[in-house]
Amino acid sequence: MTGRLMLLDTASLYFRAFFGVPDSVTAPDGSPVNAVRGLMDFITRLVGEYQPTHLACCWDDDWRPQWRVDLLPSYKAHRVVEEVVSDPDVEEVPDPLQVQVPVIRQVLEALGIAVVGHAEMEADDVIGTLATGAGMPVDVVTGDRDLFQLVDDAAEVRVLYTARGVGRHDRVDDAWVVERYGVHAAQYADFATLRGDSSDGLPGVAGVGDKTAATLLGRFGDLDGILAAVEDPSSDLGPGPRGKVRTATDYLAVAPRVVAVRRDLDLAHHDLTLPSAPADPDGFAALTERWGLGSSAERLLAVLRGEAPPERPRT
Repeated sequence: MTGRLMLLDTASLYFRAFFGVPDSVTAPDGSPVNAVRGLMDFITRLVGEYQPTHLACCWDDDWRPQWRVDLLPSYKAHRVVEEVVSDPDVEEVPDPLQVQVPVIRQVLEALGIAVVGHAEMEADDVIGTLATGAGMPVDVVTGDRDLFQLVDDAAEVRVLYTARGVGRHDRVDDAWVVERYGVHAAQYADFATLRGDSSDGLPGVAGVGDKTAATLLGRFGDLDGILAAVEDPSSDLGPGPRGKVRTATDYLAVAPRVVAVRRDLDLAHHDLTLPSAPADPDGFAALTERWGLGSSAERLLAVLRGEAPPERPRT
């Protein structure tokens, strides 16, 4: 199989669009469409720059799967909307974004761009499954560091990391991960487990930060190697790190399964071929008029036809 597959962490992108595109961007009736148009412009930019032959918008059918919570109750717990809305640690999806998500789905479906999700799974797990054994180079577009664990130079899987913006994204390969974190991409999941990640509710091993985690993985290879060294009195492991890791044994027994991106989902069949024209032209035209998608629709249709868009999207 020849071609190039682009996998979008869709929620990551429409959140970025919502907060990055002015809320003055509205439909004719005044409804907010900044996330809709922003996501369309992101797709235009990415497709125009990388020319994928296949593309999937990967979907969070469950952004906080119960099976992960059962393993680690703190997982994303701070993002759950609680009754005490004054709590600064509670993150709530803004209503003006929430109402745009169904419109995003309708636009993608009218275009014929595959939307792929899986019950009780996050978009990360869908991405991991589609990226594994894809048979072609893969670009994973996300602002989520967790997906660095999928980077595989031999399989030509890289991450287009959008933390600085879609227009200023980083092309993440193994050398990039090594330079930034001091570990290889294949070690990144263990690295994240050890050092923790407050944004995901991962406490990590108390007293183990980036530098110590990278040093331990450099010496012992992976988490299993570190745990074996902890139990081996003759191992070259100092009493400080040994005690810290031993104290976190319960956490380390479950966290790796929470952090690891699934790569083995039984996904329904989807045609991931990037369309050259809308699958439902009349439906897409109606959505464009109803929601005032205007130039965003024009640019996206042009790039799908293989033409230069009328103007480059701003990000």
